[in-house]
Amino acid sequence: MQLVTYERNNQRSTGVLTDAGVVDLPSASHGTIPGDMLRLLQGGAAMLAQAREALGADSPIPLADIQIKAPIAKPGKLLGIGLNYADHAAEGGRKKPDYPLIFAKTVPATIGMGEAIHLPPVSQMVDFEGELAVVIGTLARAVSARDALDYVAGYTICNDVSARDYQRRSGHTPGKSFETFAPLGPVIVTQDEIPDPHALDIRTVVSGQEMQHSNTKQLIFRIPYVIEYLSHIFPLEPGDVITTGTPSGVGAYREPPRFLKAGDTVRIEVEGIGVLENPVVAG
Repeated sequence: MQLVTYERNNQRSTGVLTDAGVVDLPSASHGTIPGDMLRLLQGGAAMLAQAREALGADSPIPLADIQIKAPIAKPGKLLGIGLNYADHAAEGGRKKPDYPLIFAKTVPATIGMGEAIHLPPVSQMVDFEGELAVVIGTLARAVSARDALDYVAGYTICNDVSARDYQRRSGHTPGKSFETFAPLGPVIVTQDEIPDPHALDIRTVVSGQEMQHSNTKQLIFRIPYVIEYLSHIFPLEPGDVITTGTPSGVGAYREPPRFLKAGDTVRIEVEGIGVLENPVVAG
């Protein structure tokens, strides 16, 4: 099931993406499923089961009549794992970390498919990072890696946009938290449709040029371990998003460096999830 947040006639709602369009979940469920994705996820497995049951109850809305938005506008926590591909660590002259390197993206809100990444005037080193993202579906507190995937609602795509100059001078969180630096989406693919999140092809293309191409089997710290590690520090709540790291090929480590500029388009493809594409404009 591919969950979406969409906008129609200036109203946002939740839906399921199908080949024929989007099924509006509040309408199909006669109002029992909320039109807010965070509240839907807080309903847990029972709410997701209800969404599946509602699929045949309403006619899909054509995609031409709606705009797909970021699936979760304001995650409770938007967490990143740094240097989680060995080739990315190596391209920056770093050794593989012994433990997950954790940071927070404190952006005001995520942006969705087709929405613009704004280049802040104070940074000249804005970079792209294509990543698989995990969406938590059930409260996870001190869980084991063995059971960790039971707490996952699904998976989506994130562009962990980063201002490298601010990242180098002030750390990961400031460098990754400018407004519009968290493109997310376009869908949340429920966990049952991705039996192995560690076997997904991932690719980033900037203005027609392939920059990153790898597979999530190259993750240093796999998703169950990351959830175990994080959930022993603080509870993970429904709607929290964890970005799992980026492979090699980022702009900062190219010769010459290739930072984003106005007029660029960043396209990230993750197997089994789809495509997240965003234009780049001057801030």
